[in-house]
Amino acid sequence: MLLSPKHGARREIAGAESTTTNNRMELTAAICALQALKEPCSVQLYTDSQYVHHAFHEGWLDKWQANGWRTSEKKAVSNEDLWRELMRLSKRHDITWHWVRGHASTTENIRADELAVKARLELAAKLAGS
Repeated sequence: MLLSPKHGARREIAGAESTTTNNRMELTAAICALQALKEPCSVQLYTDSQYVHHAFHEGWLDKWQANGWRTSEKKAVSNEDLWRELMRLSKRHDITWHWVRGHASTTENIRADELAVKARLELAAKLAGS
C-alpha cells in the first residue's frame, strides 16, 4: 500500500504466488512498492517482517555482501535474487525502515493483511478452476 499524505493519494498493490514462502512474499511486497515509485523520493517503508526490516536496519545485507552472500553460519543467503533487487531499488530512494507488529490494530496493517488474504484466495480459486 502506497500512501502520499502530501498529495492525499493512496494506491493499493496486492499479489500472490502459488509456490513461494512467506519471506519471499514479504520481500516481493517491498520490491513492488518501490517499483511503483516513478521518481526518487523520501520513503517511510513499514513492514511487519523482521526478516526484511532487520536486513536493512541491523546491517545484515552489508554483512552478507562482505561474506560473498553467505550467512554468519557460512550458508548461502536465502532469496539472494530478491535481496539484490530490493537493494538496487533502495539505492534510488531515501528510505527509513519501520517495523510494525504483525496483525497490529493499525488501519494500514489491517488493510495490508486483508489485501494479502484476498490475493491468496483469488489465486487459490483461479488454480482450482484450471
